[in-house]
Amino acid sequence: MATILVTGAAGFIGAAVSHALLARGDSVIGIDNLNAYYDVALKEARLTPLKAQKNFRFHKIDIADRDTMLKLAADNPQIDGIVHLAAQAGVRYSLTDPYAYVTSNVMGQVVMLELARALKGLKHFVYASSSSVYGDNTKSPFAADDPVEQPNSLYAATKRAGELFGYTYAHLYGLPATGLRFFTVYGPWGRPDMAYFLFTRAIIAGETMRVYNHGEMWRDFTYIDDIVDGVIRTLDRPPSGTPPHAVYNLGNHRSEKLTDFIAEIERALQRKAVVSLEPIQPGDVPRTYADIEASRRDLGFEPTTPISVGIPKFVDWYKGYYGV
Repeated sequence: MATILVTGAAGFIGAAVSHALLARGDSVIGIDNLNAYYDVALKEARLTPLKAQKNFRFHKIDIADRDTMLKLAADNPQIDGIVHLAAQAGVRYSLTDPYAYVTSNVMGQVVMLELARALKGLKHFVYASSSSVYGDNTKSPFAADDPVEQPNSLYAATKRAGELFGYTYAHLYGLPATGLRFFTVYGPWGRPDMAYFLFTRAIIAGETMRVYNHGEMWRDFTYIDDIVDGVIRTLDRPPSGTPPHAVYNLGNHRSEKLTDFIAEIERALQRKAVVSLEPIQPGDVPRTYADIEASRRDLGFEPTTPISVGIPKFVDWYKGYYGV
């Protein structure tokens, strides 16, 4: 039985990954600071079934608190792997509070890499990056070896910085590390600040939805179960190159027009949306589209969930959780 440290364990992806690790017999140490960027009650609700499992231990810690985090490593030398998902999320909020992003996504990444370096038996450090690092990439689909040196937002810049730190630690210390560029993850227990969540809420309430770039937005929407499968596959396959560092895309390998995505929510709710078409927002990009050839080749990653299946599952969960 492996012992895996999961940061952001109360988050959307972190909670789902923790469940998958526990289901296959691993022991999980979960870390989260339970910040108030979005509804803390939802984070607590994700944690409740995890805390009920005997092989799950939770610590409320901020990953940027280096003394506490390094003590955690000293107290748990048996940790075999790390899945580092904790971060300050959201593109638009990075325009409001840039310091939160530097603290969590840059300092937090360095603290986690120092923690990983202190664990002599660690086999693999897997960390979350983002499709946002591609900025206004005009080549489609986006490949992991495309240039990513012109980020559109501070959030994207901090995630790219995290990749550079990951490479540097692999180079300097031989630390096996892999960055995963997630593409618009959605599904049950998702983040309330994400568009699909806001759209569902607005349609149910009969409120006007703001759709940016006059509806000409395209996203590679990736269902949570497919992302979890990709994370686990990555964890089990440390890179063997020199230095031992890799970056992969985890996406659905389909770029869907946002208005088609909204139509799926309308079908699932059996209600029509009221839409206001507006200009693109600062920091946004018009399109994301994942090239997953390397992920298929090296990880065996193969997403299987189209939005026609994933959206009804999310809507069913939403109605149950919020008592609609």
